[in-house]
Amino acid sequence: MAPTRGPLDPVQPLRVLVVAESFLPQVNGVTNSVRRVLEHLAAEGHVAELVAPTGPPTYAGFPVTHARGAALPFYRDFRIGLESRRRLVAVMQRFRPDVVHVASPAVLGLTAVRAAEELGIPVVAVYQTDLVGFAQRYDLAGGVRAMTYLTRRIHGDVALTLAPSTASRDQLLGLGVDRVALWRRGVDSCAFHPVRRDAGLRATLSPEGRPLVGYVGRLAPEKELELLAVLDRDPRLQLVVVGGGPEEDRLRALLPDTRFLGVLHGDDLGRTYASLDVFVHTGRHETYCQSAQEALASGVPVVAPAQGGPLDVVDHGVDGFLYPPGDAAAMAAHVGDLLEDPLRRRLLGVAARRAVRGRSWAAVNAALVEHYRGVVGAAGEVRTAA
Repeated sequence: MAPTRGPLDPVQPLRVLVVAESFLPQVNGVTNSVRRVLEHLAAEGHVAELVAPTGPPTYAGFPVTHARGAALPFYRDFRIGLESRRRLVAVMQRFRPDVVHVASPAVLGLTAVRAAEELGIPVVAVYQTDLVGFAQRYDLAGGVRAMTYLTRRIHGDVALTLAPSTASRDQLLGLGVDRVALWRRGVDSCAFHPVRRDAGLRATLSPEGRPLVGYVGRLAPEKELELLAVLDRDPRLQLVVVGGGPEEDRLRALLPDTRFLGVLHGDDLGRTYASLDVFVHTGRHETYCQSAQEALASGVPVVAPAQGGPLDVVDHGVDGFLYPPGDAAAMAAHVGDLLEDPLRRRLLGVAARRAVRGRSWAAVNAALVEHYRGVVGAAGEVRTAA
């Protein structure tokens, strides 16, 4: 049993061990949210450590412990953690966390949950990846059954699971996971802002002056990016794709008239978002769809599937449109309507920016710390009663 501290004062700094399935240099929603969490914990005077398969030696002033891992055979750029429970127990005994935060838990996350169980440390699991949908998309033999079991095993045994959207919460409840609360994603409304619209970039991307329609995200099979082919063939627009991943070569061949910009960061990413006229998303298995939220913050209307996270992020007819998942014709029709009606496009863009007010990372992560305190307090009461 790990040493434990006494009851926590409501403002006492917490000791938080974050265990993440992916981290830098991978660029994805898990990495970005973990970075924001660590930055918030540092700014608020908490103590943290990160366990992840990759990453720099430190982040936000906190140490990063590298877990053993392996690359997925069908996605060589992505490593999964394969650490032993014994080593994670040793990390927890040394660090003495008040709470363990498992980010988008899968194999490494399950091991961390078991290690924390052994030591009596409460766990908060952040649901960020639809493992069942992932298995369906990749058509892995026995994958759906295995991922359903894994999801139930992880989230059924933790003190609290935080779901990013109502669709994700309902999915977990349907799997029998009952300790679930909503914890949405924040957005940097300064980095993503309409003022970053760049006439020079627009002229570079479309010298003919055609409206820019863009996608930002990983280029992977579960994103269903083949749906973009109908837009690539549309002479009214210039399609722009930002991101990288295992599908890039196939997509370059499939979308010959599309401008592929690779992975962008910082000011380059903010300028690109704001320079779009319409943002499109194609994947139906998004637990939240942070890229859609960043587009809204940039004042760009969003066209996304009516499934999963976008149902919460996009207000249909107000700041964008939702279409039946997998329906390329419906997606293209919504894009076309926006291209043909510049005034409506601008009005939706104004509403898009308004929609993200109050979604700052500071507010979102302050709520996360309160969730931490809730499970730590409940665990302390159980120990006291025992």
